Amino acid sequence: MDYFPFFIKLNHQKCLVVGAGEVAARKISLLARANANITVVAKSISPAVANMVITHHLTVCEKCFQAEDMIGFQWVISATDSEEVNQYVAETARNLGIPINVVDTPALCSFIFPALIDRSPMVIAISSGGAAPVLARLLRAKIESIIPPAFGHLAELAERYRVAVKQHFQRPELRRVFWEKVFQGAVAEQVFTGNLAGAEQQLQQLLSSSDQHSNIGEVYLIGAGPGAADLLTFRALRLMQQADVVVYDHLVSPEIIDLARRDSEKIYVGKQRSVHTLPQLEINILLAELATQGKRVARLKGGDPFIFGRGGEEIETLMAQQIPFQVVPGITAASGCAAYAGIPLTHRDHAQSCIFVTGHLKDNSIHLNWTQLALPQQTIVIYMGSVGLEKICQAMIAHGSPRDLPIALVQQGTTQNQRVIIGTLATMPGLVAEHRILPPTLIIIGTVVSLHQQLHWFQHER
Repeated sequence: MDYFPFFIKLNHQKCLVVGAGEVAARKISLLARANANITVVAKSISPAVANMVITHHLTVCEKCFQAEDMIGFQWVISATDSEEVNQYVAETARNLGIPINVVDTPALCSFIFPALIDRSPMVIAISSGGAAPVLARLLRAKIESIIPPAFGHLAELAERYRVAVKQHFQRPELRRVFWEKVFQGAVAEQVFTGNLAGAEQQLQQLLSSSDQHSNIGEVYLIGAGPGAADLLTFRALRLMQQADVVVYDHLVSPEIIDLARRDSEKIYVGKQRSVHTLPQLEINILLAELATQGKRVARLKGGDPFIFGRGGEEIETLMAQQIPFQVVPGITAASGCAAYAGIPLTHRDHAQSCIFVTGHLKDNSIHLNWTQLALPQQTIVIYMGSVGLEKICQAMIAHGSPRDLPIALVQQGTTQNQRVIIGTLATMPGLVAEHRILPPTLIIIGTVVSLHQQLHWFQHER
């Protein structure tokens, strides 16, 4: 992070603008909206700046900039069309320890102007660190389109009732839930339609009917997908950002965890081969205990919670204790990894069915319906099968599958570390022995694998 974002109160602070052209006028306009005390120093004053003298109470010095002009100012913006002058202004500011912005010259800046979305008192700032200002403005335009103009009125309403809500709800998590109901429900809709009186009336009714002692805990069983953070569903992201606690396993990437609410408690309960942070039964109990404390719990599971994710076991415990829960499906590893590897799970020329199985070793063997798996014209996807891969290949061949049947091993699919190893049932154990395989992995068996070379598209594949 080259620039740390701060929101500075410029009210009555002394700001010096060197230059008085069109670019300077835009900066002056922004500073004036924050009620800064603005002085302009420039050899000549453009009509745009001249028109601002009265409206923005500018002090104008029509002269060439000199170092002593900067004394007593707290912020400096240089917006001239002379590189030499801009350089001189920047050096002077640095020598005096005054923050400096040189327009369109990030190398000379100690602070920069972000692209702003102003819904005062809500203000959103977007910056590329000077690398791509146009891109920042494009992003601002996208965000502008989804934030109603009346959003600031909603913040003002919340400010008026902040003390009353704090007095009503002693527990912070209950206050958070109350405000989320306000901001995501009928109160907000009234504000957005311009009915501020109706919005305030509804907020008062909601506050008076809320019970601060009620148990409002809930569990969100969320499929976090196969790895890439941008494959999360909208609902998964929304619930993650309102959860008080995030319980996650080892298949959930740090990039996904970072999307959760910043102040939420994070609890790792990852289960890897022969290494269980918490046994499944204790995870079930933990989710129930957190919910009975009134907390909203996001249980993040790699892939989909109902496909080899043991999600059913977790909600059985919740149902037994009558704890509210939601299930948010995720992109399972089979579809995510296959898509990113360019391997269709079904194809009219190769496979009319697809079977998902788990390749866990038990007693050093794998107990699967090998006769069914060896049938032609189908795709077999094996979860957690890398350790038993050699036994899987041997069993498939022993039950009638061709030795040259294509097989793919996808490592860390959909991520920047994705790697796809292609072979046959006969050659794959040897190929894997030549590589250092990192979990998680997925195995795909069937003639659809032969399409990988033609259809692979993910450019980050290693």
